[in-house]
Amino acid sequence: QAEDGIRDSVASRGLGDVYKRQAIGSELLLGQIIDSNSAWISKRLAENGINLFYKTIVGDNPERMDYILSKSLSRADIVITCGGIGPTKDDITRDIVAKVTGKKLVPDQDSLDHINNRFRKRGMIPTKNNDRQAYFPENSIIVKNPNGTAPSFIVEKDNKCIISLPGVPFEMKWLIDNEIIPYLVSKYKLEEIIHYKVLKTIDLGESNVDDLIGNIMETSENPTVGVLAHPGQVDVRIAAKAKNKEEASKLISPVKKEIEKLLGNNIFGEDDETLEKVVANNLENSGKSISIFENISSGVISNSIKDFARNNFKIGLTSNDKNINKFLKNFDFHLKDESPEKKCLELAKFIKSVSLSDIGFAYYGIINGDENVQNLGQGESYFAIVDDSKHQTKHIRSAGIGIPDKRRAIMSSLSLIKKFLDN
Repeated sequence: QAEDGIRDSVASRGLGDVYKRQAIGSELLLGQIIDSNSAWISKRLAENGINLFYKTIVGDNPERMDYILSKSLSRADIVITCGGIGPTKDDITRDIVAKVTGKKLVPDQDSLDHINNRFRKRGMIPTKNNDRQAYFPENSIIVKNPNGTAPSFIVEKDNKCIISLPGVPFEMKWLIDNEIIPYLVSKYKLEEIIHYKVLKTIDLGESNVDDLIGNIMETSENPTVGVLAHPGQVDVRIAAKAKNKEEASKLISPVKKEIEKLLGNNIFGEDDETLEKVVANNLENSGKSISIFENISSGVISNSIKDFARNNFKIGLTSNDKNINKFLKNFDFHLKDESPEKKCLELAKFIKSVSLSDIGFAYYGIINGDENVQNLGQGESYFAIVDDSKHQTKHIRSAGIGIPDKRRAIMSSLSLIKKFLDN
């Protein structure tokens, strides 16, 4: 009932709005291959005004594929499959599409000639199983694939369609751009595109962002507003549907300005900008050098600076707690038994002094509890930055050695460096 309600409300907007994308292959379910095709196709469809509502991955199993394709046709106008149209016995997409649409598989001589010629040009003799690729559900629209042996095909039924593409990414991408998008635009008279703007924020959790802009998210219809959380970062997506990018941008602009007022300097960039690049540009513009000390983050903060600001990065140093004092003694520097915040500040001063940098930065993390926790590990994280005239410190209530916690440490560090340079 819930699915029917969704379909009814969306179908009223016109054909092409309801879309199902299906990836086929047991290797996807086993984790041997990552399904990157779906994300790529989703973006291309959005650019042409087609909303993606469902994605499914199904193994090479006739019963399950039959069920998924039948279900897909019942709730979508457009169904796109990727994979399963090759020559091997587990390539059964064409068989299941024929069954679901009530059609027979019939050979196509032009496709068979194309397959044979492709092999001969490469000095190879095609095996008999390659003939399977030249069979299609009757009355299919056959789409030639110049980049591979498996032709694509489209089966139309009741003003709906199933589009079957190869799973090989470079073959699929060429077909989408050069054959499938033009077909969909023509068939469904698509006259709108979906364009979006992404605002990237730091130092705010997902719930904080929701609290600040929740009213806009609830009341906006075109454009729509949504959030996506990452460790240490929350993205705000503003998406508009219009005849062209220029019209969509006009719809986005006033909403964007309203959100910028509410989120202020917590917004560090837009779209493809990264905090690493923003900080690197700020360092370059300031002409200042920086060196970094970190204890539990395995040098990831130093690397994030070094990779984008090589000319402004001097030294990165990492050491565990057992060796910090022993190491510092070599420089006649003694870390006082003070609070973690003061220790962190002392380490920032130390790394600035020994490296002769303009800026010293330190991250000092204390892990409490289970070290196997990969995200939001129990503990405390302290950050400090110092130059010749001022310093700033920061504290967050989590610390860990898992990838998400290390990413959170990077983002918190870069945020402090950015604001220090801004000031």
